[in-house]
Amino acid sequence: MNEFKEVSENYTLPEAVREAQRCLHCKVPLCKKGCPISNDIPEWIAELAKGNFGNAMSIINARSNLPAVCGRVCGHERQCEGSCVLNKTGRHINIGKLERFVADFDCEADLTHEAIPEKKRGSVAVIGSGPAGLTIAGDLARKGFRVEIFEMESEPGGVLMFGIPEYRLPKEVVRREIKKIENLGVTFHLLTTIGRDFTIDDLFARGFDAIFMGTGTGKPKKLPIHGIEHPGVRQAIWFLRRVSLYQSGLMDRKEVIVGNGDKVAVIGCGNTAIDAARTALRMGSGEVTVIYHRTINEMSALRAEYDDAVAEGVRFMWKSSVVEIEGGNDDRLRSITVETDGVRSRMEVDRVILAVGSAPASRIVSTTDGIDVDPKGYVLTRETPYGMTTRRGVFAGGDVTNRPATVVHAMQDAKKVAEEIIKYVDAKRLMESLDADDARRADAQGGFPRIF
Repeated sequence: MNEFKEVSENYTLPEAVREAQRCLHCKVPLCKKGCPISNDIPEWIAELAKGNFGNAMSIINARSNLPAVCGRVCGHERQCEGSCVLNKTGRHINIGKLERFVADFDCEADLTHEAIPEKKRGSVAVIGSGPAGLTIAGDLARKGFRVEIFEMESEPGGVLMFGIPEYRLPKEVVRREIKKIENLGVTFHLLTTIGRDFTIDDLFARGFDAIFMGTGTGKPKKLPIHGIEHPGVRQAIWFLRRVSLYQSGLMDRKEVIVGNGDKVAVIGCGNTAIDAARTALRMGSGEVTVIYHRTINEMSALRAEYDDAVAEGVRFMWKSSVVEIEGGNDDRLRSITVETDGVRSRMEVDRVILAVGSAPASRIVSTTDGIDVDPKGYVLTRETPYGMTTRRGVFAGGDVTNRPATVVHAMQDAKKVAEEIIKYVDAKRLMESLDADDARRADAQGGFPRIF
């Protein structure tokens, strides 16, 4: 298997309309309650059912900056679709596939042209262009803020571009969504690392009213396994990123290293582990086994992703842990020792891929005074104003705060932070427009929210 073409087929126009017409338009829409970003699902489905594709897209845009992405990679089975009342009949509305259709149709037909508000309300720097950064940039740009995104990679998108395989989320879809955000007036600075090229203080000196950290978790976690430092052991994030770079023509095939008939073991059973396993097969690995210390019912991966992996030939070992890794020649392994229900056995493998989570890098925090982190390195934020760090004017959201777990949860978190940034900057600029005495009197009388 070496096919990276998108696995899931899109609806045709008649199929999408017929599916939309099945919606019952419940008085209490449980699908909307099940959506982390409270997408107005029944409303846009009703417009789609009538063939009003532009109206459907406008409704979606009010809540989501990444509909073509969400339509493909959201955990619909646990969220909107899992809450649909038609689940009782075994035929829930395929909400994700409909959202994907509307977003794709809108782009291909070039239907939506949003008015760009004048950027007079304030300026915000966004660090990182993953789902949290893109969401907050889109929300603020639509509200009249000048937004600039600083991204360390050569292309924006973060995990969407470099962490999710092409067969699940085509890179062109990500680029298309990013272009929509750029068309709102958002500026992107690529190959720019905050903490190395600029500091937080440098950004404030450039006149930004607030800064948002959406840097994700780029530092992989490690397990206390003998032999884990061998070069035949690689992190899933590292592997998926290299495959993405190879497919984009930016890296030689030999630098990916996994493939060519290898026997591969993947440790972990989240969506990233499943992505790594299925990608290893596509890169030419001969045998791929996912090893997980719990049961199938406790895995964090979506059941649909697991089913697809099994169909493609990925093997699974449950209630099993790797206790030792034996190195071989060069960067290859000889074997691993696996313990299952107290019984140990040796298993020949050439590569091990770790998919056991990651933690934030420390570049920004180590070069900035006043941003506190917890013992694991996650940035600490307040509840009021939501998302502000211990450094005034610096906000954070997404994985760097250890709150979200998926793309849409990072978006949900970012939308809440965006609302607080708007309040903060509005109040800050109003205070600055008063002279010192007026500001003191207003504050003493409770005329402005206590956000500082």
